Amino acid sequence: MEKLKQRVGEIFFPDDPLHKFKNQTLPKKLLLGLQFLVPVFEWGPQYNLKLLRSDVVSGLTIASLAIPQGISYAKLAKLPPIIGLYSSFVPPMIYALLGSSRHLAVGPVSIASLVMGSMLTQEVSATEDPTLYLKLAFTATFFAGLFQASLGLLRLGFVIDFLSKATLVGFTAGAAVVVSLQQLKGLLGIVTFTTKMEIVPVISSVFHSRDESMKNPKLFWVSAAAPLTSVIAATLASFMFSSKLHGVKIVRILSKGHLPKGLNPPSMDMLLFSSSHLAVAIKTGIVTGILSLTEGIAVGTTFASLANYPVDGNKEMMAIGAMNMVGSCTSCYVTTGSFSRSAVNYNAGAKTAVSNTVMAAAVLVTLLFLMPLFHYTPEVILAAIIITAVIGLIDYRAAGRLWKVDKLDFAACLCSFVGVVFVSVPVGLSVAVGVSMFKVLLHVTRPNAVVLGNLPGTQIYQSVQRYGEAERVASFLIVAVESPIYFANSTYIKERIMRCIREEEELIEANKETAGLKYVVVDMTAVSAIDTSGIELLCELRKTLEGRSLQLVLANPGGTVMEKLHLSKSLQLFGSNGLFISVGEAVAHISSLSKAHREVI
Repeated sequence: MEKLKQRVGEIFFPDDPLHKFKNQTLPKKLLLGLQFLVPVFEWGPQYNLKLLRSDVVSGLTIASLAIPQGISYAKLAKLPPIIGLYSSFVPPMIYALLGSSRHLAVGPVSIASLVMGSMLTQEVSATEDPTLYLKLAFTATFFAGLFQASLGLLRLGFVIDFLSKATLVGFTAGAAVVVSLQQLKGLLGIVTFTTKMEIVPVISSVFHSRDESMKNPKLFWVSAAAPLTSVIAATLASFMFSSKLHGVKIVRILSKGHLPKGLNPPSMDMLLFSSSHLAVAIKTGIVTGILSLTEGIAVGTTFASLANYPVDGNKEMMAIGAMNMVGSCTSCYVTTGSFSRSAVNYNAGAKTAVSNTVMAAAVLVTLLFLMPLFHYTPEVILAAIIITAVIGLIDYRAAGRLWKVDKLDFAACLCSFVGVVFVSVPVGLSVAVGVSMFKVLLHVTRPNAVVLGNLPGTQIYQSVQRYGEAERVASFLIVAVESPIYFANSTYIKERIMRCIREEEELIEANKETAGLKYVVVDMTAVSAIDTSGIELLCELRKTLEGRSLQLVLANPGGTVMEKLHLSKSLQLFGSNGLFISVGEAVAHISSLSKAHREVI
C-alpha cells in the first residue's frame, strides 16, 4: 500500500510541491503556502526599480493594443464594445497575482470571442434580447473559469507536456502568419473583411476587396519599431488632421457609437444558474474554457521557452480560471493569454507579470478619462505593431533542425502550422497534440530492439548498425530492448526478438559458420519497468527458445524489474546461468562454461 501511495504521488505530484513545508515552523509554512498559492509573494520581495522600468514600458505598450483590440474582440463575441475594455482591466490584475508566466499578456482573444459569439447566438439573439445574451455570456465565462480552475486543482497541468517543442514551433509560426494576415485589414484600409482566422478566407477577402485597398493612405509603411511612440504619434496626427485624412481608417469605426466612461460595474446578479438556457451557458463555457486555456498555456509556454524559465501548468490553470470567475462577476467575458499582445510584451522587454498590472492601470485611466482620444488611433499603426512583434517568431531554423533530427517531430510541427493557418488555432493545436501523443504511443508500442556487437578490446557492446567496428560474438545473439515492457508492446518485442533470431540464423548459414546460435542475451539496461504481460512474455520466450535448443539470458535488469520478477517467482526459471548484471559478464561467463564443457568432453 505504501508503494502504491508513493507511485500515485509520483504521477500527480512529480515536483513534490509540498517538499518545502517539511521540517518548517508554522509561520514559515503559512508563508510558503501563501507563496505557493499567490506567486507574487515569492518573486515580489526581489522586485526592483530596474525591473519596474522595463515592465512600465512594456505594460504601456500592450495597453495601446489592449484598448482597440478589446473593443474589436468584444464585437466578435456580439457583446457591447465596453465589455472588451472591462475585460482588459480586472483579469490582468488577477493574473499578475496568480500567474507563473512573466510575458503572458491577458485579455480578450479572437478565438474565444468568435466561438462564444457563434455558440450563444444559436440560442439567443444578441440584437433582439441583448440583456439575456449578456447574462449568458457572463454565466458562460463563470463556468469557463470554474472548469479551468478545477483542472489546476486536480493537478492536471501535465497536459502542457503534450505541447512539445516541435508543436510550439509550428504553433508559433502558424499563429504568427494568421495574426499577420488578419492585420491586412488595417494595413490595406479594407472595410469589408472576413472575421475568420484561416488563410484562405483572409486571402479571398483581400482579393475581393482589392478596390478598397487601393484607397489605402500612405501610412502603410509607417514603422512600428517603437510601438508606444508610434501609437501616440499616429493618434495625435490622426486627431489633428482628421478633417483632411478621409482615407485613414481609425479605431472609432469599430465602436459605432459612444463608449461610456467608468469602472467595471458588478455583474454577479446577472449570472444565470437556474435558467432554461443554463445548458448552453455551461456548454459554451466549457468549450471556450478549453480553447482559451489551451491557447493561454501554449502562448505562455512559448515565451517561457524563448526566455528559458519554467511555467507551472497547474498554477496557470488556476490563475486563468480565477481571473475568469472573478471577471464574470465584474462585467468581463472569457479572457486568456493573447498571442499578439504577449509577443509585443516580450519584444518590449517585459520582465515580470507587473506589465499586466501596468496595462490594467492604463486601461483604468482610459476608462475614466481618455476614452475619446483612442477613437482616433489609426488601425494601420496597430496592425504594423502586431506584425512587427509576431513576424520574428517564425523560427524556420528550428523547423530545419527538426527535419534533420526527428522526422516525427517535424511532422508534429508541420501539422500544427498547417492546422493553425488553414483551419484554426484550436484545430492546429489539437492535431499537433494528437501527433505528439501518437509519437508517444509509437515509442511505447513499437520500441527499439537492436542487435549488439562487441567493440574489440573492450567489454562494451553497441549496436552493430551504428558502430561498424562492433563485432558479432560467435554462438551469441545479443538484443537490447530500449523501453519498458508493457502489455502494449510485449507481443511486438517477442516478434522482434524472434525476427532477430531468424535473421541471425540465416546469416550464420549464409556465411557457413561452424558455430551455430546457442544463446540469446536480452540486454535489459533500458527496461525501466515491466508489468505482468511483460513477465509473461519473458517466460513464454524462454519456453519457445528452449524448444529450439536455445538458452535465454537476461542481462542487467533494473531494480524494479528484478523485484517484480522475484515476486512473480519467474527468476528461478532462468537459474544461475540465465541472469547477469551486464552483457559482458554474461558472454564471458557462459563462454568460459562452454569452453570448460568442451574440454571435459
